[in-house]
Amino acid sequence: VQLQACGGGSVQAGGSLRLSCAVSGRTSTLYATGWFRQAPGKEREFVASLNWSAGSKYYSDSVKGRFTISRNSAKNVVYLQMNSLKPEETAVYYCAGVSGSTFKTNPDGMEYWGKGTLVTVSS
Repeated sequence: VQLQACGGGSVQAGGSLRLSCAVSGRTSTLYATGWFRQAPGKEREFVASLNWSAGSKYYSDSVKGRFTISRNSAKNVVYLQMNSLKPEETAVYYCAGVSGSTFKTNPDGMEYWGKGTLVTVSS
């Protein structure tokens, strides 16, 4: 499975961005995909996830109500709509995937990673 994220950029605080993650390869094996982010000097952290079969979504408390994860099944693209962005959310955002039957918010639990896309939020 290969993942390719794009859509990062610079935005002012309170603004919006939509990230895209193109998923290819053996997508039939995927259980879920998720978005993670890593700010400078910090550990990579979970942002949101989407179960490919059930369609269930899960968000970190810090983004709940502002970010939305979705998927275009026909195109195998996963999106992350980010609204009301904050300067502290400046980070490299990664999409990731896992097969099997379990999704964990720990980045170590993900099997597949795409290259990140940088999001910069200015105050």
